This record gives sequence, C-alpha cells and structure tokens, in this order.
Amino acid sequence: MEPTLRDGDWLLVRHRVAPRVGRLVVVRLPNRPVAVKRVVGQDADGWWVERDNPDEGVDSWLVGAIPPADVVAVVVCRIWPWRRSRTTR
Repeated sequence: MEPTLRDGDWLLVRHRVAPRVGRLVVVRLPNRPVAVKRVVGQDADGWWVERDNPDEGVDSWLVGAIPPADVVAVVVCRIWPWRRSRTTR
C-alpha cells in the first residue's frame, strides 16, 4: 500500500465493522496472505478493492470482487510510526 503505508507500519483495526468506499481494509485474497487494500466499490459479488500503488501487488482487477466474509477488518489508523520524517534537500 505504498505510498500510504509502508512495510512494518502498525495498524489499529476494527473487526465486524462494515467497510465504506475510500477506507482501507484487511482482506483475504484468494491463494495469498491477508493484505491491506482500499475499498473502491461494492457489487453483487462483494467488495471491489484496489492497491494504492498500481505498479505493485494484487487487487480486484486481478482476483475479482472480495466476498464480504473475506473482509477481515477495517483500518482505523496507523499507530506506529507516529510521524514520518521528511527528507529535505
């Protein structure tokens, strides 16, 4: 989910909460480990999720809609690191 999240970020999540368009969610992808994706819509088959970096990863464009049972949690916030240092030139 770079640039939004980076490897090693700690997230606060809520289980048993309905996703909303625009929110980050933890999902089970078919034949892959759980992942964090952004909800962009819902259809009859489930939730449509996408990655923030179009050059990396897997999303609904590759695996289709995610069934509601495979949406594990909704991301509330990143809890670590608190802030990222900005590199200045």
